[in-house]
Amino acid sequence: MDNTHQTRISKFLSLHLRHRPELLGLTLEPGGWVGVKALLAACAHHKFPLTKAQLEAIVSNSDKQRFAFDETGTRIRAQQGHSVPVELGLVPQVPPSELYHGTVASALPAIRQHGLQKMTRHHVHLSPDVETARRVGSRRGRPVLLVIDAAALYAAGTLFYQAGNGVWLTDHVPPQYLRELPF
Repeated sequence: MDNTHQTRISKFLSLHLRHRPELLGLTLEPGGWVGVKALLAACAHHKFPLTKAQLEAIVSNSDKQRFAFDETGTRIRAQQGHSVPVELGLVPQVPPSELYHGTVASALPAIRQHGLQKMTRHHVHLSPDVETARRVGSRRGRPVLLVIDAAALYAAGTLFYQAGNGVWLTDHVPPQYLRELPF
């Protein structure tokens, strides 16, 4: 499967496992899970046929590890990034002292004023390293990298979670805990 096809499948799955499962006639189970057989049948019914092998390749080959199978391999979910109500069962964790966020220059005025906000998602997404943040920020143009003083934010009582793919999640990062990383 070439990269273009893999990206197309990943975007399709992201839409339906994170934001609009009802478009495929799916209902997310607790934890955001959906049966693999149900997903494959729904994809085929909506003229987007996938094989289990293709689904396994997307899960295992994705550099962002957006999706995961359960321990039985019979259910799949998006690791994070949902805009639909879902409880992923994540446990609060102590974050590293610094985390990172990639964005674009046009977003900076609002970020400087209000900090990082979750917007339509359940959490603000933070990267564990500069390179990942750079890749995330590059999706919409030239990236601007922000450093989050996660240790101070955690000490102030903010909860942090880590998704199965290494992305750190929190509800809000106020502007005083942010600084721009010189490019």
